[in-house]
Amino acid sequence: MGYGSASQAGRPAILPAPGRLSLGPARVAGGRQGLFPLAALERWIGAADCCPWAASCGRTPAARAGAPRPLYTPEQRRRRDASKWTTVQALLAPTQFLICLISVALVLHYLATGAGYGAATASILVKTAALGTIMVTGSLWERDIFGQYLFAPAFFWEDVFSLLVIALHLAYVAALLGGVAAPQQMLIALSAYAAYIVNATQFVLKMRAARQGAADAR
Repeated sequence: MGYGSASQAGRPAILPAPGRLSLGPARVAGGRQGLFPLAALERWIGAADCCPWAASCGRTPAARAGAPRPLYTPEQRRRRDASKWTTVQALLAPTQFLICLISVALVLHYLATGAGYGAATASILVKTAALGTIMVTGSLWERDIFGQYLFAPAFFWEDVFSLLVIALHLAYVAALLGGVAAPQQMLIALSAYAAYIVNATQFVLKMRAARQGAADAR
């Protein structure tokens, strides 16, 4: 019987909600559950889907209900406020950004004039050290709040992109030690800085959303 036709008892057929597909357990003749438990698959997809845009795309129950998931639970918020690493991160983040701005200026000056290679190189190494420091302390912060050093669901994609940022900074160090031509070294450094800016923007937007969510909860 097709959608829209009446049932044998004279009652109208119930149409599925537009855009919704039930992933309940598959049934076969005799009421037995099928060999492919779709409900279990739906739960697995929900657990694995850590994409930060899932809620806005309407793929999560929270988005369909109009209740976005908060960044912190009340207990996690309490641990965040009590952690010493929260203060450390608040100091290191703007410091690293300032170092990055200075280094970008020195690198661009070298590429434009051919002078100041030593200063540009030193600034990149300082930036790399600052990145390493904030990544280590950030992992300790994440452990204090979420109970794991990396890939907590609240910061999953930020952590993933952070690994790319670290890889590019380490690629610069490898190029420096490997004797790659100076202009190529500087271009690698600039690509690392571009990735760092994207990653920093991720964190800033996440923290802004957390503050907005906390304000709305009040």
